[in-house]
Amino acid sequence: MKTVKAWIEAMRLRTLPVSLAGVIFALGITVKADCFAWPQALLCLVFALLAQIASNFANEYYDYRDGLDLRGREGPRRGVTEGDITPRAMLIATFLTLGVACAAGVMLVALYGRWWMYVAGVVTALGVVAYSSGPWPLSRIGLGEVAVVVFFGVVPVTLTCMLMMPSVNMIIVSASLGVGLMGANVLIVNNYRDADDDTTVGKRTLAVRFGRRFVSRLYLINGFAAVILTFGLWLALPIASWIVPIAYLVIHTLLYRALITRQGRALNPLLGMTATLMLAYAVGYLIA
Repeated sequence: MKTVKAWIEAMRLRTLPVSLAGVIFALGITVKADCFAWPQALLCLVFALLAQIASNFANEYYDYRDGLDLRGREGPRRGVTEGDITPRAMLIATFLTLGVACAAGVMLVALYGRWWMYVAGVVTALGVVAYSSGPWPLSRIGLGEVAVVVFFGVVPVTLTCMLMMPSVNMIIVSASLGVGLMGANVLIVNNYRDADDDTTVGKRTLAVRFGRRFVSRLYLINGFAAVILTFGLWLALPIASWIVPIAYLVIHTLLYRALITRQGRALNPLLGMTATLMLAYAVGYLIA
């Protein structure tokens, strides 16, 4: 049971809504355009979910290998660092999960996509590993948030739409950036919490480079910018549906207040709350 719990923790369930939100938001766009299709939708969800789990596994393995995860850290327990999972098992799980994700992606593009989407799939797969490893791991040089905007916002929203719709417009591209900013906020909470530990091991996240005050304000700005960037799509819906972005902003502001008044492990629930709020926004748009 201890090993099973360690593997579940390694998946980082609190963060998984981020991978689903981009696809679900895109599904709302396809429903509005009367282009929704179940096969593409399910395959997109499977690919996105497995790609994020693979990224989480890779992050745990490579951070352990490079001595960046400390025992007794403020964040959730790391199974490899604490000895619950062997490094070899985590590495194997990383590439097995990524392999299954790629198989789903190949099937998706072969059946419904265009040839250049294979390139996008390869770049996404490389991004899963490049986030935590390689000569310039994105998560360690202050580019983690940028990677999240691209791979959890722009890529899932635009490509999911392209797999069902004839084309996408700038309103959709703008919305994809907004969804990405919501996802980046989840990483900001993580890095805000871990700033002291990351400083100790030489991990140069945005929180380390510019300080907690800077990233906490960025968290607040991102939420409002996300609603502005996605609002072009809400304008095409009944005014009553605007309760969703309004509620998002209210809850987002409350989470910001909690972010700047908590420390250490007390911040862990905010990570899941931020991810869940992002998912709720996407589901709200799909329903609307």
